[in-house]
Amino acid sequence: MDEWIDYYDSTHTLYVSRRHRDLHFKLIARDIMAYITSPDQVVLDYACGEALFADEVAESCGRLILAEPAPGVRGRLVARFASNSKIWVRSLADLRNMPAKSVDLIIMNSVAQYMTSDELNFALFVTRKLLRSSGRLVLGDILRPEIGMLTDVYALVRFAARHGFLKDAVIGLLSTALSDYRQLRSRVGLKRYSECEIIAKLAKNGFTASRAGHNIGHNPWRMTFVARHALIGH
Repeated sequence: MDEWIDYYDSTHTLYVSRRHRDLHFKLIARDIMAYITSPDQVVLDYACGEALFADEVAESCGRLILAEPAPGVRGRLVARFASNSKIWVRSLADLRNMPAKSVDLIIMNSVAQYMTSDELNFALFVTRKLLRSSGRLVLGDILRPEIGMLTDVYALVRFAARHGFLKDAVIGLLSTALSDYRQLRSRVGLKRYSECEIIAKLAKNGFTASRAGHNIGHNPWRMTFVARHALIGH
């Protein structure tokens, strides 16, 4: 995961325009808020990225913890939300020192694909410790083995056409084909799971899970899963 952290901490061109970037994070914020069921919940966004609309998410809950591994991104989060007392910015290492069973909802969106299997196991160990007995872990944007880059391209083009930045998307895709992102994706790869595989992995790490009807974000060919402590109901 370290190479991906370095990439996202750099001046990358993953978003084809500012409009693309803003719409991307606004859609994710909206989808996260749909999982918040009480205004006093403690919510953790694990490896949150720029989280541009975290202030809107924070309005829906009691506290929002933004955990981000990239130091540059984390610094921007601190600066952006310094005046919002409901938002706490932390590193992933900080999570290990948080009290057990102190979080109601954990979002881990578009993260698993950048982790090795062992790294994801450790992340699930940490999140399970933090999650209250009645809490939920939402694991979003899981890549499926049978779905490749062309489908991701189509999902972006469709999203761009719907929201008025199609020209920027086409230019951006041409740039991405020659970019560090394409080279890194080819060299390191992205981890993919079938529905059965990710449910089994969650089960091995103490969760019971089911697939959500809607993926977080703009790509409907990826998957989101909602998991709970496996002991619930036993």
